[in-house]
Amino acid sequence: MNSENIRYKTVIEALENNTEIIIPLLKEVPEENLKRRPLPGKWSAHEHFCHLAEVHSLFFRRLDLMLTLDNPVIKPYNPDKDDEEDALLKIDLNEALTRFAGDRKKLVEKLKNLSVEQWERTAQHPEYTLYSVYILFRHAALHDMLHAYRIEELRYKKDW
Repeated sequence: MNSENIRYKTVIEALENNTEIIIPLLKEVPEENLKRRPLPGKWSAHEHFCHLAEVHSLFFRRLDLMLTLDNPVIKPYNPDKDDEEDALLKIDLNEALTRFAGDRKKLVEKLKNLSVEQWERTAQHPEYTLYSVYILFRHAALHDMLHAYRIEELRYKKDW
């Protein structure tokens, strides 16, 4: 296996394995703290997880766009500006858990079938100097861990 294939495989494995970290972590958060925000305007564990479930649709759209058009323009997504402040609190957590696991499985299967050329397809993203399918999904894997870390902080927070 060449180095290109290894780096794609590593991203796929991270995306696949992240579910085994994030879902059990969320389930450790005491029920009474799930929707509790640490400060006004800061997300609760519920919101961090529901955000991860919600962004799968964005990943699928971007991937389809990048695979079908040459160098398309990607519209940035900023939840603070693009969504209602309490939109994520309104999402049913059990439904989000099911959707996250199902969508992640579909995403991983789709990524496993990409060719090297497809992984390297690019788009124009106003926030980045380079944006490829590979960068999109490496970013997604890191994004998972950012929110997982926030959930863990909230899980063990002492001073509410």
